[in-house]
Formats: sequence, structure tokens, C-alpha cells
Amino acid sequence: MVSEKGFRRNTLTLLLFPGTNANIKMSRPQEPHRPFFHFANPFRKNSHKGSQFNPKLRSLLNDFETALSKKLQKLVPNDKGDILSLSWMKLAMESLSEIHCDIKNLITELDLPVTEWDEKWMDVYLDISVKLLDISIAFTSELTRLNQGHLLLQYGLHKLESDSPELFSRASSSLNSWKQHIGSKNPRVETCRPILDNLVESLNLPKVKNSSKGKVLMRAMYGAKVATTYICSVFAAALSGSSKNLLDLTVPNTLPWAQVFSDVQNTVNVEIRNIFSCGKFTVVRELDAADACVKELSTLLQDGVGTSERESFKNSVSDLRKTEEKLSQGLDNLLKVIDGFFKVVLMGRDALLCNLRKAGGAVPDSVIGKNV
Repeated sequence: MVSEKGFRRNTLTLLLFPGTNANIKMSRPQEPHRPFFHFANPFRKNSHKGSQFNPKLRSLLNDFETALSKKLQKLVPNDKGDILSLSWMKLAMESLSEIHCDIKNLITELDLPVTEWDEKWMDVYLDISVKLLDISIAFTSELTRLNQGHLLLQYGLHKLESDSPELFSRASSSLNSWKQHIGSKNPRVETCRPILDNLVESLNLPKVKNSSKGKVLMRAMYGAKVATTYICSVFAAALSGSSKNLLDLTVPNTLPWAQVFSDVQNTVNVEIRNIFSCGKFTVVRELDAADACVKELSTLLQDGVGTSERESFKNSVSDLRKTEEKLSQGLDNLLKVIDGFFKVVLMGRDALLCNLRKAGGAVPDSVIGKNV
């Protein structure tokens, strides 16, 4: 059991409290793909005050921001062809969850009790946490739907591997059904855009005053929120099949992780837009590979599998089997990671409400109204 004191010290997790200003532009095909930042650097006034932090606070902030840079850097693979693969998306979500854990650990080290937080921060926290829960549900819904199509691929493969021409027509029908299933729209994913808009708005919130610990935490929270908003936009673009959900974001260059973030965003966004520009059936790598195998087999089945095509046909079936297994495993692994992210957000939200009540029932009505 965690002590009440320890519980209170580990309350406010993730990236959801007020941070600093950032200006984001949703990418549109008719506009240049570049970030913009019209207002003054929100950290400019405080950039000379770093020396006012005591050594412990400076060390805590430096450790967090160094770790943030490393986690962001991992999103640039040696092979750019790995971007938007299920394994890369899993890595991105794992990195995001690790950043949230770093925030929780920072709060513990700062020893900043929940009673020192302004009521409007609580209000904002619960509002934004709902948005993150919603977008996690949307991602899970789409990945689950894609995974359900796995049954159609399995059925088709079973008929093809039977090596019975009488069953090939059923296999062809099953493969066509899979393609229709994968190409259909998921209403839940369509809700990602307004959720992203809300996440963007969360980056324009008031800063903490008269609290060195609060300023350290807000600066760390800002970095976590930037990473979350951007990674969520990548997932939304990939799973919705729309590059309009991909964000371009600029952060103040005074931040030690700013250049790394800019480099990562530029590299990833350029590659993603290149994938979209090819007009492929899907931008997720493993789905695209499965689609290519299905197309090849569909052509063979349509033309007829004669004696001369037998070897080519067997190779194509074998390729689809390998691709299907990789796709299924990738979807399962990604679903588990997103479920973990969902639990982190939900646990942080529940912990906040619990500690507010333990602090004397000072939970404002507006906050209670947003509880789930």
C-alpha cells in the first residue's frame, strides 16, 4: 500500500497542466509545410532566471529535459522506411508513456502537494485528460477494427493453403472483403481532429507565478505536452488516412530540447507526407505490405493458376502468410502500448481527484462535473 503522503506526492501526472505558449498550424495541402511562431518567446522573460533555481531544482529540470531529448531522438530511425511501421508507432507511444512517467517522478522529487495547485489548473487538467482518454479510445477503436480484418485474411489463407482450386473462389472473396474492410471509415477516428484542436489550445495556458518548483514543473509539463500533441497528431494522420491531422509545431529555441524536436518533426513529417503523396491504399507499412500481397494473389486467381503459375502462386501465398503474421503481431503489440498510455492518464486523473478530496473536500464543482 502506498502511504497517503506518498500518494499525494505522486498526484499530478503527465502533460496536462498549464505550460507556455506555442503556436501550431494544421498542415494543409495548399500551404507550405512549415511551422510558425508569431508571438514573443514565452520563456524569454525567464531565460535569465535559471540561476535563481537552487542546485537541486536545476538538476531535476536538466535531467528531465535531457531524457526528453533522448526519447525524441529515438523517433528518427536509421531507415526512414520504418516511419509509420507498427513497430515504429509502438516505439513512439512507448516513448510518450516514458515521458509521462518522468513527469510523475519529477513531481515526486519536487514534493509539490496538490493543495498548492490553483483551482483553474485542476479544471484544465481534467478537461485535457478527457481529451487524451478520448483520443486513446479512438486509436484503440481503429486498431481493433483493423485487427478484426485479420480473420478475413486468415480465412482466405486457409483456403489458399489447402491447394484446392475449388476453394480458390472463396479465398478470393475473403481477400476482397478484407480490402473493403480495411478501406472503410471508422467514425471514431473522425473525432481525432477536434480533439487535436483542443490539445493545441492546451499549449496556450497561463504560467505559474511565485513558485520555483511550479516553474520547473510547468517547463517540464510544456515539453511533455508538446511531445504528446505531436505524437497524437502522427497517429491521427496514420489511422485516419489524412495528412490534414499532421501538426507542425514550433517551440522556443531557448529550450535545450527544441532543436532535437525540430529535427525529429521535420524528418518524420517529410517522410509521412511523401507516403501520403504516393496515393497508397494505406500509409501504415504493414497494412500496405499486406495489400500488395493481396493484390498479387488476386491477379493470379483472376487469371487462373495453371501449371506454369503454381510455383509463383505458392510463393505469393507464403509471402502473404508472413506478412499477415507480422501485421497481426504488430497490431496486438501497439494495442497493448496504447492501453498502457490510457491507464497512465486515467490513473493520474483519479489520483488528482482522490487527493483533492483527502485535502479537505476542496474539489470545485466544475472539476467534479468533469470527472468520468
